[in-house]
Amino acid sequence: MASGGSKSAAFMLLLLNLGLYFVVTIIAAWAVNHGIERARESASVLSLPAKIFPIYFPVGNMATGFFVIFTLIAGVVGMATSLTGIMNVLEWDSPNLHSAAASSLISWSLTLLAMGLACKEINIGWTEANLRTLEVMSIIVSGTQLLCTGAIHVGVGETVDAVRPHVGRA
Repeated sequence: MASGGSKSAAFMLLLLNLGLYFVVTIIAAWAVNHGIERARESASVLSLPAKIFPIYFPVGNMATGFFVIFTLIAGVVGMATSLTGIMNVLEWDSPNLHSAAASSLISWSLTLLAMGLACKEINIGWTEANLRTLEVMSIIVSGTQLLCTGAIHVGVGETVDAVRPHVGRA
């Protein structure tokens, strides 16, 4: 089988994504904790509609709440996807690769949502250094997740071609 290249590429990208998603989850969890601890005192000086807004963060701008929550969700789902993807890629058969391909596509879509919110937060303006790190990490992990999804889909194509009878070929 000529699938050694895509198997090793998918495996290495899954390991890289596991580390990146872990860092993203840690920073996003810190931001949520920081927001919970400081929201009461910071939101008390706001006018009434913003005071009752449940996702107010004292760091960053008004897009920070959505960005941090969706990044935390993408980080946790990405870590779970990377862990199960590693097990599925090690098996390297058609059912396991289809499962890894579907879960990596879901993880990539959540990461793209977090990346879009990061771009919106960058567009609005001022953020702290920790949030800038989270923005950059979410943009980087969306690119590596795209590469990982592509490598797994190449593996799916290789395993399907190896099993399917070739009609019309000499």
